[in-house]
Amino acid sequence: MSLESTTEGLRAKAGSAAPLGHTVRFDFGGEGTIFWDGTGATPVVSNEAKDAECTIVISLADFEAMAAGTLDGTMAYMTGRLKVDGSMGVAMKIGQVLNG
Repeated sequence: MSLESTTEGLRAKAGSAAPLGHTVRFDFGGEGTIFWDGTGATPVVSNEAKDAECTIVISLADFEAMAAGTLDGTMAYMTGRLKVDGSMGVAMKIGQVLNG
């Protein structure tokens, strides 16, 4: 999959979930970034590299595996495949949206 299709997939999940109430950035290294502003009534998901309350550093392939349910987020975190900078509580909310 590509960054564009992953962005669209997250946009769809964010749009159908309860408001997140936070800002999140997914940092895929050289593959790009996804910024999710869930503070408003309608979530905004873009590929801008803005500051966020929580930044999740993960490879694009691992993120896609998590979104598909084939990689457990806790296991990815424990094995160093996923790193969280900022609020761990926000990161856990994101897991609920991705797996919901």
